[in-house]
Amino acid sequence: MKKLCLSLFIFLICSSNIIVFAQNLTLGADRLDQLLSFTQNKKVALVINQTSILSDGTHILDALLSRNTHIVKIFAPEHGFRGDADAGEKIVDGKDSRTGIPLISLYGKNYKPSTEQLNDVDIIIFDIQDVGARFYTYISTMHYVLEACAENNKQCIVLDRPNPNDQIDGPVLDLKYKSFVGMHPIPILHGLTIGELAEMINGEGWLKNKTKCNLKVIPMIGWKHGQSYSLPIKPSPNLPNDQSIYLYPSLCFFEATNVSVGRGTDFPFQVIGAPNKKYGVFNFTPQSNEGNKSPLNLNKTCYGKDLRDYKSLSRGIDLSFLIDFYHKSGQGAAFFTNPEFMDLLAGTNSLRLQILKGGSKEMIYKNWENDLNTYKTMRKKYLLYPEN
Repeated sequence: MKKLCLSLFIFLICSSNIIVFAQNLTLGADRLDQLLSFTQNKKVALVINQTSILSDGTHILDALLSRNTHIVKIFAPEHGFRGDADAGEKIVDGKDSRTGIPLISLYGKNYKPSTEQLNDVDIIIFDIQDVGARFYTYISTMHYVLEACAENNKQCIVLDRPNPNDQIDGPVLDLKYKSFVGMHPIPILHGLTIGELAEMINGEGWLKNKTKCNLKVIPMIGWKHGQSYSLPIKPSPNLPNDQSIYLYPSLCFFEATNVSVGRGTDFPFQVIGAPNKKYGVFNFTPQSNEGNKSPLNLNKTCYGKDLRDYKSLSRGIDLSFLIDFYHKSGQGAAFFTNPEFMDLLAGTNSLRLQILKGGSKEMIYKNWENDLNTYKTMRKKYLLYPEN
């Protein structure tokens, strides 16, 4: 029986309830001997959640405690230490019920570790599974952790993990639209592991005042870019399986509309629909559940598309869903009920404006090409792994 961390609720997505990792893959977190060479006689803080497990199913917290690492506190990202809080829900500070280690939220009023919070820390270890999309906020949390380490002369160690959406696609963020759902001038799908992205953030001078962090990435062994990877634990409440992660970069734009992406169902980010039969014959009804206390269109029958078996994305980001629902709505600009948020998700206002002008997806994709080519050149400097 594989050991699971007693301090967390681990969510398994494999039907056998056994955590299964890619064969011949050594995660950064698995390389404990290398990690412990940095933490010996140091006071350590962890930035972790339910995804921070080794390949044998042991949580990184337990692995380090069993080796007498002096862990003084844990910082938690959006969705909390256990990964079960609603998107956007305020996470409160507290203590781990089993170990008594203080828990500090990095989501809500406090995005960045303060100088006071780092006074008793020598090293921060960041170990969280990302999904490869710019608007997934774990990478924004990492940015602020790197920045806090740079400002307070602390070392940051990032334990690398695969990118399950390892493609390059979408508009490159215009810094006028910088926010917690997009902090860097990178495309929505950036084609980097979280360790490579940390190196890019640090190397390109994107931290405040162009400070540099004392950064160490512990890389994986046995992974290549373009290699598929099935996450053994859902990274957040509304990405429960591979299909949701696969569709997430294309469907997240609907969060700026009145179209549900299935929050409050058993298949979030695998369906789309709104309370009008013009959107399709398939229907579902969002209800309050764990991780979705008040989902969009609560208790309303939504009509639209079932994408649970959809496999034919034209590219990393498929705009056909958004454009199709925009035209079916007949609402024009009002389709985007939160245009400001749409622009933050896209990292630009051009995507929304092009759709309003009737632009085809092919035309919109064409407009991304020059920026993507420039980005690809920059990206090459930070690759830690070969490309298939």
